[in-house]
Amino acid sequence: MMQVNARKVSESQTIITELMIPAYANFGGKIHGGILLSLMDKVAYACASKHAGTYCVTVTVDRVEFLEPVEVGELVSLKASVNYVGRSSMIIGIRVESQNVRTGIVKHTNSSFFTMVAKGDDDKPVAVPALILETGEDIKRFIEGMRLKSIRDRVRAEMLDTRSVPDVRNAREILKNERCIINHSEV
Repeated sequence: MMQVNARKVSESQTIITELMIPAYANFGGKIHGGILLSLMDKVAYACASKHAGTYCVTVTVDRVEFLEPVEVGELVSLKASVNYVGRSSMIIGIRVESQNVRTGIVKHTNSSFFTMVAKGDDDKPVAVPALILETGEDIKRFIEGMRLKSIRDRVRAEMLDTRSVPDVRNAREILKNERCIINHSEV
């Protein structure tokens, strides 16, 4: 078995900066959210693989919020950091900022958490190095990562429970204040 060492948060922090070109624009003239998600996945992979020292895959993406639009011609910087590590998984925190090069104005446009899993040559999960927490911010982010994992586990369990016991018989009562119309004769 491979010996797993500990690594500092700072050793794998990654920044990718890219110019937003017209081909990235959506029909509204703003940068398409899918372009930003693709760049976020790329920086998450770079950060996670630097920490793990191996190939990593995206498992979940949490809390993608588009706070500000990104314009054509702006520079987008994606800053990634390993916030939490489990046995083979890592939660990567990502902050996205855009900069108007003419005015110098920088906007925080997105934040998100990507969970990545390290894979071995056999495509099975492998252990990742422990995380050395050197700053108060490192400690805060690790604890936030623990809480995020706990919340995600609870939501997953609730969703599985919801799917296993569909309450279609009571649908009219459950949905009475929702914006839907039931056109099903058995309900």
